[in-house]
Amino acid sequence: MGDVQGCHAALKRLLHTIDFSPSRDTLYFLGDLVNRGPDSLGVLRQLRQWSGSAHALLGNHDIHLLAVHAGILPLHASDTVQDVLNAPDAADLMDWLRDRPFAFHEHGWLMVHAGVLPSWDMAQTLDLSQELHMALTDANWVEQLRALFGSQPAHWRDDWPRTERLRVAVNALTRMRLCSADGEMEFKTKDNIEAAPPGFMPWFDVPNRRTANVPVAFGHWSTLAGLQRPDLLALDTGCVWGGSLSAAEINPQGDVSRVVHSDCSQTILGSSKDN
Repeated sequence: MGDVQGCHAALKRLLHTIDFSPSRDTLYFLGDLVNRGPDSLGVLRQLRQWSGSAHALLGNHDIHLLAVHAGILPLHASDTVQDVLNAPDAADLMDWLRDRPFAFHEHGWLMVHAGVLPSWDMAQTLDLSQELHMALTDANWVEQLRALFGSQPAHWRDDWPRTERLRVAVNALTRMRLCSADGEMEFKTKDNIEAAPPGFMPWFDVPNRRTANVPVAFGHWSTLAGLQRPDLLALDTGCVWGGSLSAAEINPQGDVSRVVHSDCSQTILGSSKDN
């Protein structure tokens, strides 16, 4: 399922449409559970209640919420997570949130929020997800989270010090849309593919990408409008911008059986540009 971003009503409608049963079905959320929509608290409480059958990745908005909760970052004018921060169960919800991973591999699909650097294979992607998970569940997680913010370095090297390695990893997995042929990330462009500056391309179109033989499902990039091809499934369809919330049904063979949408016209923010 693509980016919910606090659109709890749309989530409930979509779950009704697909006849979701927590005793029978398993949901995989591709990050950005919260923010910009009207009911982030409802979304987090719902998913935490279904923790055995609803698995969620961390996206950039989820990390932002953790940073605001920890006092690392201030609230932005466009943030709508005050309901979570003021909730009596806020601490428990934050503990649940920071225990989420950054990548899954299930039913033949590698699942991330934003993207995978071209030099990473699936095993390295999952290893880096585990390193980031350990950082956020460590006793000094606040300081480790603080060190993850920043856009440099913008490319991967195996010999970076740990802090730089994890900063590159979190940026690729939760923020990346475009990168160069040699894996340098570009974070300013947030529109469609045609807006890519010279020398940059969608991360999934980089030649010789090492995960090219693994189907990848991701969210984060709403202007892709649900791009789907045999090796790729983009499921952020702009719910919070007045688009739709989308879910793909994966059969036991790993094939996409159908993609189902729930309209989200309740939450039009007037722009498709996101952080």
